[in-house]
Amino acid sequence: MKSSVLTKIESISEYHKKRGLPPPSHPLISVIDGYTGIPIEKEAFLNISLGFYKIFIKKQMDGKLKYGQRKYDFDEGTMFFMAPNQVFGIDIKEHSIQDIDDWFLLIHPDFLWNTSLAKQIKKYDFFNYATNEALFLSEKEENTLRQIVQNIKQECLSNIDKFTENIIISQIETLLNYSERFYQRQFITRKIANHQVLGQLEELLNNYFDDSLAKEKGLPTVKYVSEKLNISPSYLSGLLKSHTGQSTQQHIHEKLIEKAKEKLSTTNLTVSEIAYELGFEHLQSFSKFFKARTSLSPIKFRASFN
Repeated sequence: MKSSVLTKIESISEYHKKRGLPPPSHPLISVIDGYTGIPIEKEAFLNISLGFYKIFIKKQMDGKLKYGQRKYDFDEGTMFFMAPNQVFGIDIKEHSIQDIDDWFLLIHPDFLWNTSLAKQIKKYDFFNYATNEALFLSEKEENTLRQIVQNIKQECLSNIDKFTENIIISQIETLLNYSERFYQRQFITRKIANHQVLGQLEELLNNYFDDSLAKEKGLPTVKYVSEKLNISPSYLSGLLKSHTGQSTQQHIHEKLIEKAKEKLSTTNLTVSEIAYELGFEHLQSFSKFFKARTSLSPIKFRASFN
């Protein structure tokens, strides 16, 4: 079936051609704004992988974007970040759709070579967020980002000189830093949904240990927890750090210590049996983990209750 075929687009020039755009003014970076795309035929572009970064605000689309296993309806302007080689697609309801972007920015990794952003861009976790974790902008925030994008566009269209690359890199960094600020704001303004996630995480970890899943599957991982909560690992850690100051891994470790203390103080199980029930393969690993976080060995902690 066509829908299972992956379309790989390696260059920005190729992307422009497939979207019915004029050739880019620069082969490694492109800004398009006020773009109304050519109609996308049914079963076209259903699975796509780009060889470059894409940052964009989606305004309207008579279909759903798929990213990972999730879908998102475009009812209002929303900002997305996609890293090279991620797979996404379009789920088309009708024969064809009209695709409308407020603006989008394409950046080939080669453009970042030997610049401060070459390594720094990897620190922005939102390139690993799924579509249901997109950035919802206020009008003021959207205008701030649009102005930065316009500055980048103007530099791309100007005569190239020795300052051009540094100015564009600086503008991209500013765009990403503002985006990070706005994501932090989103963590705060969406408190109800986020606190629900915290409650779901607590319940998930309690059930994992109380239902003997740790004994069967081993220690819970960040990947397991995020999949169960239907949230990408990076977004979950960002959300938790914003509200609690701790990463997902730290939350898992805290729950492990809590359950270990409970079993050591209220049961007659041996330390080895407790380690096994909590998902540790080796007693030594459990003892080292417990002591590193409590400054006591499991045996000494238990002895303090007698």
